[in-house]
Amino acid sequence: MTDFNHIETKYITFDKPLPLESGAVLPEITLAYETYGELNEDKSNAILVFHALTGDAHAAGRHTPEDRKPGWWDPMIGPGKAFDTDKYFVICANTIGGCMGSTGPVSINPKTGKRYGSDFPIVTIGDMVAAQKMLIDHMGIGKLFCVVGGSMGGMMTLQWAKSYPERTGLVIPIATTAHMSAQGIAFDAVGRTAVMSDPNWNNGDYYDGEGPENGLAVARMIAHITYMSKESMRQKFGRRLQNSSSLRYDHENDFRVENYLEYQGGIFVKRFDANSYICVTKALDYFDLAQPSGDLRKELAPTKDSPFLIISISSDWLCPTEMSKEIASALRRTHLYISYAEMDSDYGHDAFLVETDSLTNLIGNFLSMFEKK
Repeated sequence: MTDFNHIETKYITFDKPLPLESGAVLPEITLAYETYGELNEDKSNAILVFHALTGDAHAAGRHTPEDRKPGWWDPMIGPGKAFDTDKYFVICANTIGGCMGSTGPVSINPKTGKRYGSDFPIVTIGDMVAAQKMLIDHMGIGKLFCVVGGSMGGMMTLQWAKSYPERTGLVIPIATTAHMSAQGIAFDAVGRTAVMSDPNWNNGDYYDGEGPENGLAVARMIAHITYMSKESMRQKFGRRLQNSSSLRYDHENDFRVENYLEYQGGIFVKRFDANSYICVTKALDYFDLAQPSGDLRKELAPTKDSPFLIISISSDWLCPTEMSKEIASALRRTHLYISYAEMDSDYGHDAFLVETDSLTNLIGNFLSMFEKK
């Protein structure tokens, strides 16, 4: 029985090379991961949860009872919740290229004994999934009961189903897309430019001095805007002022929305690495599930035996509903079971982290349809 007040992050190092889609090779990789619940005797109850862009392996519970916040999807994972740990064995691993315990730019390159920094190779969503397959293989799990994730996690969900259809049961991509739009790439490009324009960027080799914190904070502020909706920003901030009842006409933060974004940027730089931000946003931009043929239906046809629940969010303008409908349309002619749901929410792209009651109803009902009776 999992003690959700004492969740442990585990680490595993694979000392065999991981070939990357770019042609580069990582000589070894470490994955940080957490598990919740118990793996059953025939190892048929495993659910692999993929995190979003700057997330981590800590999806549920607390490391200690004194932790201020639980894991990022705590309302969804645990006894009696959507991913009921009395039934399922839930796994969440930090992606390679990140900076939350898995191999990434901050890691030591075994060939040099120094941090990878700017020498860390480009990784793709496919590479991230391939690394997680090594973990699933290590656990001796032949076929996952379900793969699920939102945003970038949704991309990895789709990629896993495409890359390893014989290892895939249910598939639940949330608030995601089969390929990043030009608009999404543009926002990522501006964020990366903010990072690399910081005087402390030093071509990515800043670990012996001050890092590009100001640039990284601006990148996060830009990205955070895309995660919210116009209506959620109106409700949360409107045109309300921060510290007075009248405009000061100076260069300080007058409006609450300004202060909020500055706060988000400030806390982000304390937990995330600039090189990793460059790395993972590039992975987003390179993602295109329709390749190499250019035909999304053809590329997804091998997943025909996996039931899909595709969930979009009504106010999401980063991965709008038409992107999820494109995925559903590509699946319908070849798949026996496809379910699509648009979740009505004012929270925008981040609703999959907030509207957990609605998600619980959708996902809980879907999972129950395919449980062993």
